[in-house]
Amino acid sequence: MPYDCGIAVVRDASALRSAMGLHTSYLIHDAEGPGDPFEKVPELSRRARGVPVWAALKSLGRDGVAAQVRGLADAASAIAAGLADLDGVEVLNDVDYTQVSVAFGDDDTTRAVTARIIEDGRVWMSGSRWRDRDILRVSVSNWRTGEDEVATAVAAVGSALAAVKSA
Repeated sequence: MPYDCGIAVVRDASALRSAMGLHTSYLIHDAEGPGDPFEKVPELSRRARGVPVWAALKSLGRDGVAAQVRGLADAASAIAAGLADLDGVEVLNDVDYTQVSVAFGDDDTTRAVTARIIEDGRVWMSGSRWRDRDILRVSVSNWRTGEDEVATAVAAVGSALAAVKSA
């Protein structure tokens, strides 16, 4: 008999529960009430991690996924190149994939620039620590990141850096 899990109807409820690891000893379960939330969504403690990969392959195909990954990596490289052209910016890593690590001289300046970028809100980049330095961490993960978004990211960093230098 089909089982309505709130997302889709599945034929085998026990297979769904097993695949998603829904019933484990460390999770609290409510036998009463409107239904077990652990049976409603796969995003509890990162369950069913393979589902997004399967869905991407199913909808885009191998070549489509490869193109998407290439696009993300190309956008990260373009952001790194744009940032490297700004005076006072040091790109710290080889940008082989989607991550860019940037510093602005000393740790205090890097933290101040990062705070300005976050406050500005045009882009989301976070502070982190790498190789015993504070850094600005850029992670390109949105499939829609194109030339306009790259330009916006570089401009946001440039504006933040200029504001920190002039303060």
